[in-house]
Amino acid sequence: MRPTPTDHLLHALLGDDPATVAAVADAAESSEDPVVLVAAALCATDGDVLLVRARAVATTTRDRQLVAIAAAHVRGDRDLVDALAREHLVDHPDSVLASWIACAQRRTSASTQPNPVKE
Repeated sequence: MRPTPTDHLLHALLGDDPATVAAVADAAESSEDPVVLVAAALCATDGDVLLVRARAVATTTRDRQLVAIAAAHVRGDRDLVDALAREHLVDHPDSVLASWIACAQRRTSASTQPNPVKE
């Protein structure tokens, strides 16, 4: 299977490049691709609006699951992100964005946990 332009954009987004974040935001303005809208939602201050759009255009189970994972991430529901992402990745192990969300959720929650002091 050949990588799509969306695949290339997502892989570049993982590098946290500001130009790529801007490209995702620009693409989301006119996109009807739920993956692009979810990616943009994760980088935007108005992510909720983009998730509503993504939910409206998500027609496959895969896309609806991705939107649900992203929405749980935006809400900060770590346990739900973990459960949904695991289930999603069983059926769709190539879902780079779902993996990225799950890892981002773990990094965020780990940074808010106090570090145990070993004596």
